[in-house]
Amino acid sequence: MKAQPIELDYAFSNVASEIDTGIRETIKGIRLSVLAMGIGLAKIKAKGLYIDLNFRSMNKYVEQLCIETKMDRSSIFNWIKIGDAYLKYRNDLEKIGFDDGDGPTKLPYIDRALEVYRKNDVFKNIKDMTVREFKIFSKGDAEEETDKSKKITVKDNEVFIGGKKAVTLSEALDKRTASYFKKIILIAGKAMQEGEVILPVRFYDLEELRRMERAVIRLVNEGRKEK
Repeated sequence: MKAQPIELDYAFSNVASEIDTGIRETIKGIRLSVLAMGIGLAKIKAKGLYIDLNFRSMNKYVEQLCIETKMDRSSIFNWIKIGDAYLKYRNDLEKIGFDDGDGPTKLPYIDRALEVYRKNDVFKNIKDMTVREFKIFSKGDAEEETDKSKKITVKDNEVFIGGKKAVTLSEALDKRTASYFKKIILIAGKAMQEGEVILPVRFYDLEELRRMERAVIRLVNEGRKEK
């Protein structure tokens, strides 16, 4: 039978009994979703909903959950870490369409990855990488190598990317034209290193560019504030 999409409705409920029932059903295999369990557990902890279930602390709630479901304590606390991370970065994760099928066990490594990598790279890789790959990535071991492989330098009429020759400008070009192309290449290289995107726009002349420059900068800044 074709598997049905897993619903996360109980995970986003604010009613303690609904979240608790959803967690228990999931553990029993009725609704198999590590992500939903993690979010539900994290919400019970964050909102103190264990009190509504007549427990004095989250630890007491987890202990009883372990007894009733025969689950290992460490597994449940790992699910809580997954839920904590999802709720913390929910907006970013929803933007990339992250779901249970993308490997929720990657989520606890987001904070560590953000300490050494750019945000765009982290959220791209958490979607694309395997759990093992993202765990290694989050350690930052490959950061220096990654930066070197993207670094762009210009020497005379030659452009190097990561130490390898990439572009050779013709010596027949006049200085002004050669300088123009070098500037474009360096700007593109910096954007690539920062994980940014360049939109090429042609203007009739410098006068038109100067008229439009302030308006473009204002629109970009306004758009960033809204995010």
